[in-house]
This record gives sequence, C-alpha cells and structure tokens, in this order.
Amino acid sequence: MQSSTPIIKDIVLVGGGHAHVSVLRMFGMNPIPGVRLTLITRDIHTPYSGMLPGLIAGHYDFDGVHIDLGPLAIFANARLYHGEVERIDPEAQQVFVKGRPPVDYDVLSINIGSRPRTDNVPGALENALPIKPIDLWLEKWAELQQRLLNTEEYLNIAVVGGGAGGVEVLLSTQYQLQKVFAENDQDSSRLHFELYTAEDDILMGHNKGVRLRFNRVFKERNVSVFTNSPVSRVDKDTLTVNGETRDVNAVLWTTSASAPSWPRQSGLATDELGFIQVDEYLRSTSHSNVFAVGDIASMPSPRPKSGVFAVRQGPVLTENLRRFINGDSLKKYKPQKHFLGLISTGDKHAIASRGTWSLKADWLWRWKDSIDRKFMRMFNELPEMPEAQLALPHVADQEALKEMSTLAMRCGGCGAKVGSTVLSRVLNTLDKPSRDDVLIGLDSPDDAAVFSVPDGKAMVQSVDYFRSFIDDPYVFGQIAANHALGDLFAMGAKAQSALAIATVPYGREVIVERTLSELLQGAQKVLHDAGAVIAGGHSSEGAELAFGLTVNGLVDKEQVLRKSGMQPGDVLILTKPIGTGTLFAANMRGKAKGRWIDGAIESMLVSNQVASNVLYENGVTACTDVTGFGVLGHLVEMTKASGCYVNFMVDALPLLDGVLETVSAGIVSSLQPQNVRLRRAIKNAEDWSSHPSYALLFDPQTAGGLLASIPEEKAENCLNGLRAQGYQSAVLVGRVKQRGIEDAAITLI
Repeated sequence: MQSSTPIIKDIVLVGGGHAHVSVLRMFGMNPIPGVRLTLITRDIHTPYSGMLPGLIAGHYDFDGVHIDLGPLAIFANARLYHGEVERIDPEAQQVFVKGRPPVDYDVLSINIGSRPRTDNVPGALENALPIKPIDLWLEKWAELQQRLLNTEEYLNIAVVGGGAGGVEVLLSTQYQLQKVFAENDQDSSRLHFELYTAEDDILMGHNKGVRLRFNRVFKERNVSVFTNSPVSRVDKDTLTVNGETRDVNAVLWTTSASAPSWPRQSGLATDELGFIQVDEYLRSTSHSNVFAVGDIASMPSPRPKSGVFAVRQGPVLTENLRRFINGDSLKKYKPQKHFLGLISTGDKHAIASRGTWSLKADWLWRWKDSIDRKFMRMFNELPEMPEAQLALPHVADQEALKEMSTLAMRCGGCGAKVGSTVLSRVLNTLDKPSRDDVLIGLDSPDDAAVFSVPDGKAMVQSVDYFRSFIDDPYVFGQIAANHALGDLFAMGAKAQSALAIATVPYGREVIVERTLSELLQGAQKVLHDAGAVIAGGHSSEGAELAFGLTVNGLVDKEQVLRKSGMQPGDVLILTKPIGTGTLFAANMRGKAKGRWIDGAIESMLVSNQVASNVLYENGVTACTDVTGFGVLGHLVEMTKASGCYVNFMVDALPLLDGVLETVSAGIVSSLQPQNVRLRRAIKNAEDWSSHPSYALLFDPQTAGGLLASIPEEKAENCLNGLRAQGYQSAVLVGRVKQRGIEDAAITLI
C-alpha cells in the first residue's frame, strides 16, 4: 500500500472472529496514521455463527453466511496473512505461524473462537463430526449426505450436546436431510435422530418456557431426547452411553467449548480450561499489550460462549487498541446481563429467549433473518475504494484523458510492467554491440540473456523488479523469486545465484528491519529450493514495497531453449492457469473474493522448475514463461521467432477461480490496454472478441506458467507427467502449423 507516512507501530490481530471484523471495518473508516494492521487468520472466509444453522438447513449459500476477509482487509489497509498460529512469544512479542517467519507485534489481539471439546471422550475426535471448524464441518457434511443417500438401511443420526448449538444443528440437519431424501426419491422415514445431553434437560442456559417449547418441537418431529446421558465413548458405528452401546450411522458433536493449547503453552494467563484470562478492559491479566475477545477470552464475570458477546466487544476492543497505542486510559467492557436469543427450529421458524420470557412464531425467523443479513452487509458491502483524481485541466485528447485517469490505480506485479510496444520502441533505439560470448542479447531478445562460458556451458541471466501487489512481504518475496527464476527455467537453465534489490516502506528502524527480513526470507526459501543463493543486493526506503532479483543460471550450450524452436506439427502446452492480472486489479478495488486471491497466490507459489524438467523429458522444442505480456503477447514472440502459424484453442485456456467474474465486471489490469494492441497478430480477433475468455488472452501474469511446444506424439505423456508432478491445470492449448508467417500469425479456434 502506497504511503509516505512512516510506520511506527504494529497491531497484529490473530483470528478473523466477530470482534476482529468490527476492528477492521472501524480502522478502515478511521485509520491511525503510522499504525500498521496485520490480520493472521486460518480462514479467509470467516463464518457468522448466527446464520450457520440456516446454511446447514439450505436456507443460505456459503457466501451468504461468511464474511470475506480479503476485501475487508483491503478496506482496512491491513496485511492479510493466511496461516494458522502455533504459539506466541509474549516476551519477544512475536507470533509463530506455521510455514513462515515469526510475525512481530507491538500490540496483539486474539479472537480465534473455540471448538467442541473432544479430548475427554475416547474416539470422539476420530469418529464424530465436530461442528467447528466450520470449513471442515461443511466438507464432511456434504460427504455425509452422499453417504446416507447411498445407504438403503435404517439410519440413526446422533447429536451430542444439548445446548443451543446442539438443538439447532439437529433440527437443521434433520430439515436438510429430509429435503435431500425427498429430492432423490428416497424414503425420509428411514432417518431417525437422537439428541444426547449429560444435563437434566436440553437448553439449560435458557428458561423453562424455552425448554418446554423445544421439547414439544422434538416430540412433533420424532426426535428422541436422552437427558442425563453422557457419552463416554465414540466408535465407528456405536456410542457408549451410561455403559450401554448404541448403534449410530453418524455422530454430530456440539458439546461444551474447548480452547487450543497454544495460549497456555505460550505463557498467557488462562483459566482451568485454557481460555485466556482478561480483565474488564479485554486485556490479558498477564501481559498488558495482549487483548483477547470472543470465545477464547475468559471474562472476570463468566458469560456463555456466544457470538453475541464477541459482536458487542468489537467497538470496545477497537477503542482500547487506539487508546493503548496512544498511551491513554482504557475503556471498560460491560457485558449485557440478558440478551435476546433467537434459536432456529430448522425450518424458517424460531423461538425467542430472553431472561424468563420466550416466544415461538414464524415472523421471529424473518426478523432474525433481517437482522443477520443487515449485519453481514456491514462487512460484505463495503464503501467503494476511492480512486485518486488527477488534475487534468486542459486535456483535449480524450484517449489521453482516459489513459491518464487510470494512473492512480496502477497494478503491481507484472501489471506494473511497461507495455511491449513501448519497450520494443525503446530497445530499438539502443546500440546492439556484437560480442562473440553473447549468445542471446538485444539483437535477438528472449526470456533471458545468454553468455558463453568455459566448459561448454552457457550462463543465463535475467532480472525482474516490480511493486508489491499483496501486503505479505514473506509471500511476496516467494512470488517475486519464483517469477524471476521462471526466465531461467524457460530456457532450461539450473539456477545458481541471485542479487536482490528491495524498496521497503518508510518506518521506524525496527519496522523496516521486520519487513525486509520477511521479504528476503521468502525469496531465500524459493532460491534455496531451486539450488541457488542470494549473493548480495541493494535496499532502500520508499513509499511502497517493491522487490526484484537478478538471477543467474547455467545450461549446456546445446540445451538452451529458445522461443524460436517451434516446429510445424508441434502442440502447445500451458502448465498453469491464468488470470492474476484481473484478479489483483479487482483485489485493489476490494472486488475480489478472498478465496480467489488465495487460489491465485497458491498458483504463483508453484515453481516452474519441475515443469521445465518434464518438458525436457518430452522433447520440448521451444519455451517461454507467461508473464506481463499475457498468453497472447508471449505466443506472438514465439511465432515471430519461429516463423510459424498457430491455431490457439481459446476454450482450453485454464483459468483461475473468479477471473470470469472480474473480467465480465470490466475489471482488468492497468497493463491490459497495452497488451490488447497485440490483437493485430490474431487473424480472426473480431470473431472471438465477445468470448468470455477473450480478454484473458491479454491478461498480464505474475509468476505464470510455462508455454511450450513439443512434438504431438509426446503430448499425452507430457501432460500426464505434469499433472503427476502437481501441475493439475496443465493442458494442450494449441497446434503449430506451417512456416512463412505474415503479421497475423495466430488463429483462434
């Protein structure tokens, strides 16, 4: 994120719970200059607990009940780190996240929720289906529905836990399963449901009227309720209850909440169950710069583990984070003594509970639905991202005006490259001195420069540098290194060394050090895996994070891969899906779903090294890595260098999740218009201009895959080899035809 304000303090939020989404939204509306937010979260989409029964019952879809943390983090100008926390070091003020360097903080807040306890019942973890974490529940819930449909016998589904969660889960699963059975012409009377609770009655945290109403509902729906029935063991097809064994086909686990072990192991003060003890300011009782909220917090005056309290804690937590940073006195959190509970009955009805009062009505569900949807809109329908307006008082050229008006929202990564036509014009003005040791240079440009060195080897050298398009320096360092090394792998070289150049945002010395360390550790990991080392480099401060590498590799002279090697009869193979340009352009505007960006990052973190080896094994004739000029731009380079025509299969293009949505919304990279100028190389461009994937031919890629030609008879073996090595999207995208090309060398088919 571009800013001239030095970074002074780091606030780190662990978990994307109900209170933290409120913090992000409020900081987005009123940021603190010089304070950097970092969100570390296991889940990119955080579920809203109040709507989960409706999701299980089929009343809502996934996006309807999840807060997308990607756009929310963009809105809050917060760094989003996707990972699971393993522990913290409160003395060193560091958070340890699996698979990455420690994350430093000045102030830490923890909002990670809780999970049903399974450690006290043998077999529960292995054989039951806990309601949390929700993503795993949903995955296994879909599998369970299919398994039950494929079973012809009488089915017994047990729910363990008699609180509001257990009641809602049972009635919601019953409603959905009966509907699914009816849709598949199966007899839903084969389904039987049982609820087990160790308490004297269900819903012991609610009044007698609520319990009576739900017991009546259970009776009407033929649900067997077993009170004073603690489950002592769960096996694959049985439950052990009060010493007796009962047959079951599925066990859904919704018992009392448990805390992860790492807060206690990290040295934070916890209660006997492992929940973080906090004072009336939501601050850890053992560490003054650590806050905890939601289920993970143990309050001075105990309250039920309910999202209702986390939602109310959000504004107080936000205020106290601000006050703590400024050195001001903190604000007390006063939890409500009574709260309105609206408990779903599975169908579109609900029962209200507050103090000693209760009510059952269908309008209560509609009211609850309205409240829940309003809450979700606060976080999923954020204000438009403002674009800086340029002062253009006397621009008569409307095309120039249109181009200049986009300058304020320029893309990072390869979307920040100079366009191919501009680059070509500039390079054509340079002298191209001839030297015997320069095998490939400005006179015959390729993916990298190639120099002759002793012992029959050639040195391959390339450089890349661009602005960051994500706010995670460690991941950005990995992607930048993958991107730079792609040029070497496209030419068949083995990486040897690299020089790094980094621009780090202004900040306190310790902040600059933290950022630079994460950045270089990310790059170093990728280089190490490729067999290369960082041998030196240069660093500076600037308004935004930027990074690049000069990379060097070696290859046998006769093994150098060029763009010019395509042969008529070859086929074209693309090893990775495309779409990073449009996705990150959308991400800048808060218009991309978090899971789309997560999928794009996952693709960019895949090295091209192994793919290059597989292509070599299958007789590759020409190769390039797909980067800033897009698939079409790099294909044009190959056709010109090889003197061949190509039939390109548009429908075969492998696409990243979400790209059709962002392109159809008119969101493209700032480099896209310059890439589109290359459409003159397409014979039948007008015939395909309305195709959904047409615009993606020009989409600039960062750390994209390899585009290679191989003999057609090797295609099947090559694709099988690529997919076996993890390149699941590898696909045949074209066929190389006769030589003797004119300007239009590509036909879309």
